[in-house]
Amino acid sequence: MSNVTFKGTPVSLEGDTVNVGQKAPVVEVVGKDLSSFEVGGANGKFQVLIAVPSLDTGVCATETRKFNEKLAGKNGVSVNVISMDLPFAMGRFCATEGIENLKVGSDFRGAKFAKAYGLLLKDSPLAGLLTRAVFVLDKDGVVIYKEIVSEITTEPNYEAIIAALSSSCGCGCGHH
Repeated sequence: MSNVTFKGTPVSLEGDTVNVGQKAPVVEVVGKDLSSFEVGGANGKFQVLIAVPSLDTGVCATETRKFNEKLAGKNGVSVNVISMDLPFAMGRFCATEGIENLKVGSDFRGAKFAKAYGLLLKDSPLAGLLTRAVFVLDKDGVVIYKEIVSEITTEPNYEAIIAALSSSCGCGCGHH
């Protein structure tokens, strides 16, 4: 049972649980141009995988803008925002908001990411969408930070995410 709520009401999540210290599953998502790309696994970069219910909501839009500012464009770090939004809507959002430094991926083809990471909302008015969560992976694809945001309508802990990257030197500082 997850300890996640939507506006105070407990919700259930479906899928496999991925924890810190485990290899992150490799999953294919769909980019805004309808081409597929993979997230998870080892790719020689640090990966920040950000799951949001929909870019068309205020909190998700704010969160995506903040990640675009704080993390995107750092050396050796790939930032991916994943939701059930259709690729067309994601493309429009990025164009409107000037989001250029992070990648958006749609999980609308079979909810593969949601199920592989245990983020699929099983009930609540948001059933079928992803819950709000962040995974940070090291260069070998191992989860070094995980946050399943406890109240879906709130933002994640940006400082903890940045600290997890910095302490592993996925900060783009060039020291390692």
